[in-house]
Amino acid sequence: MGDGPGGAQVGAFFDLDGTLVDGFTATAHAGHRIRRRQAAVGEILGIVEASVRYRIGRMPFERLLVRAAGYLRGESLLELDELGEYLFASRINQRVYPHMRDVVRRHQDRGHTVVMSSSALTIHAEPVARHLGIDHVLCNHFLTDDQGRLTGGIVEPIIWGARKADAVQAFCRAEQVDLAHSYFYADGPEDGALMRLVGHPRPVNPRPGLASAATEQDWPVLSLPRPGGRRRGERRLQPGA
Repeated sequence: MGDGPGGAQVGAFFDLDGTLVDGFTATAHAGHRIRRRQAAVGEILGIVEASVRYRIGRMPFERLLVRAAGYLRGESLLELDELGEYLFASRINQRVYPHMRDVVRRHQDRGHTVVMSSSALTIHAEPVARHLGIDHVLCNHFLTDDQGRLTGGIVEPIIWGARKADAVQAFCRAEQVDLAHSYFYADGPEDGALMRLVGHPRPVNPRPGLASAATEQDWPVLSLPRPGGRRRGERRLQPGA
C-alpha cells in the first residue's frame, strides 16, 4: 500500500474470483446443485459447454452469465441468499487468500473507501464482502418478479470488463473518490481497462494478458501462495504494497 494518503477519497477496489478468493465462487453453488441432484443432465452439459466456449473466446461473458441465471428461473432470491451464506461458511471461507485479508484490512485501517468490484452475482459476492467488512459491493444482480423469484435474467448493464470500469467511475463520482490515488486488485485481462484508470494498479496472480500488461506497464505484481500452500507465479510484493 505504500505511504500514500489516507482517507475516504482514496479507493481500494477488489475483484473477487481469483483475487480475494482462489478460483471461482460460483463453482461452490454449481457443485452443491449437482450433489443435491438439483441440476438436470441438460443443465450440467449446458454449463460445461458454455464455460468451454467462453474460455476459448466463442461466447461473451454476458451470455454465459445469463445462461447460468436461466437455470435458476423461479427460485427464491431470499433462499439463494441464505444458500450463499451457507456455501461461504462451508466452502468459500477456506479459499480466501490470507494475504488479501491483510491487504483489505490495511486499506480499512487507513480509512480508504474499500469496494468489491466483481462480475460475480450477489449470492456469491456479498457473503465474502460481509466477511471481510467491505461495505460497498459493485456486482451483478438477478432480475426478480414481484414475489422475489428469479425471472432468468440479469440486471443490465452487466458488470464485466469495460463496464466494470464504468461502474467504478460512476461510484467514484458519487462518493467523491479520487481514482488517481486509488488502488485496484484483480487477476484477469478483462480488468485491464480499470487497471489503467487507477493510480495504483495491483495485479494479483495475473492470468495471461494481464501478466503481459503488467510487464509492459511495470505494474507491481502480487504473486500469492494458494490457501493450501501451493505457490503460483514468481514475483512477490510485500504485504500492503
